[in-house]
Amino acid sequence: MSFNLAPLQNLIDQFERMQGIGHKTAQRMAFYVLGLSDEQAREFAKAITDAHTKIRQCKVCCDLADDELCPICKSTVRDKSVICVVEDPRDVAAIERTHEFNGTYHVLHGAISPMDNIGPDQIRIKELVSRLGDDTVEEVIMATNPTVEGEATAMYISRLLKPMGITVSRLAYGVPVGADLEYADEVTLSRALEGRSLI
Repeated sequence: MSFNLAPLQNLIDQFERMQGIGHKTAQRMAFYVLGLSDEQAREFAKAITDAHTKIRQCKVCCDLADDELCPICKSTVRDKSVICVVEDPRDVAAIERTHEFNGTYHVLHGAISPMDNIGPDQIRIKELVSRLGDDTVEEVIMATNPTVEGEATAMYISRLLKPMGITVSRLAYGVPVGADLEYADEVTLSRALEGRSLI
């Protein structure tokens, strides 16, 4: 269904561009925005603008941050000898909800996918390798998604790191194959972390 009001249709189109948002959900979201007061609409728009302009990548782990370093990299109580490598910032949030992991993270912002023309240089692998030069890191946990792309990325990174004498492990398959980490529950992720295995 197309609306004749161009601003409304444009708003629906913008929401529909979001991953996982279908046309009907985009319509509901657009009508929700229309129902906001002027002040609420300004706050909503400011929240979007602030998030877009103030959130950046942590210069160490490439996770989202509002400063040069994210809160985890700033922390003095996190175990810097263990790095958990994930594909997406949402995966960091998913693992943090388990309260089982006290190490640090590295966010790749994607996975190797030749079909999509995404090679090792298009994701944050160089940044990961550059973190490993000072002998602080003893283990890298590959927590990429259990998909073909995630497995290929884990194997590629494992081959890069093994000559450096760093233990490389993989999350155990408590996480269903083909699923994304952000949708896994805390118990599943806890078991996957506890049962990780060497690659």
